[in-house]
Amino acid sequence: MVLIMKTGYKILFLGLSAVMLLVFDSAAQSSLLRYADRQYSLGNYAEAADTYTEAYGRRGRYETARMAAQTYSIMGDYAKSFEWWGVTVSHEGSDRDDFVKYLRSAVQAGRMDSVGDILSGSGYTEADFPELDFAGMRSLMGQRANVKLVPVAGLNSEGSDMGVSFDGKGNVLFSSDRGPVGDTQRPAVRLDAKNSIYSSERSNFNERQYYRLYSRGEDGSLSVVVTDLEDVVQLNGPSVLADMGIVFYTAFEGRTKVKGMREVEIQPGIYYGRLDGEGKITESVAFPYNSDLEYGVMTPFVDGEAGRLYFSSDMPGGYGKYDIYYVEFDGDMNFGDPVNLGPGVNTAESDSHPSRIGDRFYFSSRGHLGLGGMDVFTADYVGGNISGVRNMGVPYNSERDDFAYAVSPEGRRYLTSDRPGGQGLDDIYTIEDLYKHLRASVVDCDGLLVRDAFEVELSELGKDERTATVRESDGRVGAVLDPVSDFVLKISRAGHFSVVDSTLSTKGMEGDTLSREYRLVAVPYRTPVYVDIVYYDLDRSEIRNDAAPALDKVAELMGRYGFMDLVVSSHTDSRASDAYNEALSQRRADAVRDYLSGYGIPGERVRLEWSGESELVNDCGDGVPCPEREHQMNRRSELVLEAFPDPDKAYALPEGIEDPCDLEDMLRGIQEEVNGLPVVYFDFDRSDIRPVHRKELERVGIMMGRLQDLRLYIEGHTDQRGSDAYNMALSERRAKSVMDYLVKRGVEASRMEHVWYGESRPVHDCSTGDCSGAQHQENRRTVLRTGR
Repeated sequence: MVLIMKTGYKILFLGLSAVMLLVFDSAAQSSLLRYADRQYSLGNYAEAADTYTEAYGRRGRYETARMAAQTYSIMGDYAKSFEWWGVTVSHEGSDRDDFVKYLRSAVQAGRMDSVGDILSGSGYTEADFPELDFAGMRSLMGQRANVKLVPVAGLNSEGSDMGVSFDGKGNVLFSSDRGPVGDTQRPAVRLDAKNSIYSSERSNFNERQYYRLYSRGEDGSLSVVVTDLEDVVQLNGPSVLADMGIVFYTAFEGRTKVKGMREVEIQPGIYYGRLDGEGKITESVAFPYNSDLEYGVMTPFVDGEAGRLYFSSDMPGGYGKYDIYYVEFDGDMNFGDPVNLGPGVNTAESDSHPSRIGDRFYFSSRGHLGLGGMDVFTADYVGGNISGVRNMGVPYNSERDDFAYAVSPEGRRYLTSDRPGGQGLDDIYTIEDLYKHLRASVVDCDGLLVRDAFEVELSELGKDERTATVRESDGRVGAVLDPVSDFVLKISRAGHFSVVDSTLSTKGMEGDTLSREYRLVAVPYRTPVYVDIVYYDLDRSEIRNDAAPALDKVAELMGRYGFMDLVVSSHTDSRASDAYNEALSQRRADAVRDYLSGYGIPGERVRLEWSGESELVNDCGDGVPCPEREHQMNRRSELVLEAFPDPDKAYALPEGIEDPCDLEDMLRGIQEEVNGLPVVYFDFDRSDIRPVHRKELERVGIMMGRLQDLRLYIEGHTDQRGSDAYNMALSERRAKSVMDYLVKRGVEASRMEHVWYGESRPVHDCSTGDCSGAQHQENRRTVLRTGR
């Protein structure tokens, strides 16, 4: 009984203890939350975030997680914000608004790829959040500008560095909170919210040093820009009117008490003063539209050309949190009324950091379609009116905050970003073009630059849109290329081989210039490659057996080289009427075409000509008695195989030829291969041309007529019977007889050279007298050689 009673007391005691601990814990939890809420309401977000985190660790409630997430979102700590919105939506009390903020924090934290996982099982789809416009964000991410961002050496620190302006003396002004900090590494304040002053040493927003203005000289030296304003902190956003030596900037008054007010919430304001010779700000004056207890005025940009001061403010009457305004001013710094830039620029969220360069207006916004944080936007500036707002895209913008776009007097571009990979919390970057450059030399076969007109077509591989090209001052072709693309280039000129290069690529390219040299070479139109003659029987047009080898050779060459066509010129002897002979010569030409069709050579590649009896090779005209062998010489079809026969056609460079300058050697090689020259043999002690060789010399005459660059060398020889003197004269007559025959066939004597050697160069040495008749015959010869 006693034991039972003791046990009961023990249970009762433990129960009461648990209740008391629960009460004490609840009281402590409530105290922590009251403290956190107090810090949050005063804008002391660093302390509030730590306290909410601690309170959630004691008791994981939905409301506590949500306040922690909200606080980190305000601070711009996107990684922590993403983490705590994830915790928030895990609670049953979460709603659609929590999911919106969770998804937005995913984008801001660079976790766009997590959107699908976040929505999986949530009951929501992307279509349920039209205000986030995921399709628009993905489109922006896929449209990368051809620039890169490079941190500015000498400006950035481990802290937050932002916004640049230029004093016209070579100095760059910017803002920084560098220096000793508390135990936080949270991103810096953006001066786009109220700021309650707790400490004269560091910001209660994130426990960092207050912003100060700095100046970097041309020599790289860094100095603090001192202002004559008293009791101000967070100096930020300088903008210099260089020709007047005036600088505008944002600042907070360092007041901690105001009569009649228990709590003080100080708003940013704009001030301006003169930059003296030492870089100090003197004669500082408050902008007349400041109202530090009611609304903020910040991020000034002075446009001296237009006489406007642009700024951001959450003054009453705007479209959202912070809107962009301008006021006009004169040389005495008299300011007009504020003008809101309207709903085309301003949104329900914060819009700030305006600037204007030429016909472009720039600003940053959290309300226009962006990539998650604050993005840089551009718009058209025409006659003081601003329209056509558009996101500047990647890499100007990232999933984090990107703002304060500026351009130096020399045209160098800057912006500020807290994107990952920077040196500090916010960093100042320069923007450098990533475009590559093409410089192409177009030369002839002598390596001389082609300065005559030609057409250039350049485009990205697989795209129809042309990339612009220019003829540079030195005659070369220039173009600006996308940095990670493949290209196809075509150079064309009438009468020349087109140049096509599909190997151009800037992918993985080192350096910034792609250099190329191309050869633009004239097409050798109607270049004869092969010449021959086929003969016919009297009054017949059928192809004889002795003609087949020549036509077979033609067919083989035409099948091998698609750029060669055949010209057939057919003739008759003079027997029969002119009309009959013209029709007969046409049939003979048709017979050649039909013969080649058996090899698959299409008719359009065979050009037919016929002349009847009008072009006789001898004097066997009407009524002139001639032997049959002379008439035979006239019953013929002359075959001329031409390379590139159509002067109006644009030919591609033949396969296997990489350099068009090699084409001449290729054609010459074919000519030498197929156009064998005959050896003309003579009877004993004779110099007249045998009938059998006249056909061969006819072919040589046609070849020389067609190949105008050829020269012919004719060498006369004899056998070794007879005296040296007699044989020397005989070899001269033999060489001359060949030359005279070709002159009669229309070959200019100036293109031929004949020499004679008598019996000094025999094929067979018959000086001992023991040679056969056939061997003596081989010595009685005239040899033909060609040259150029």
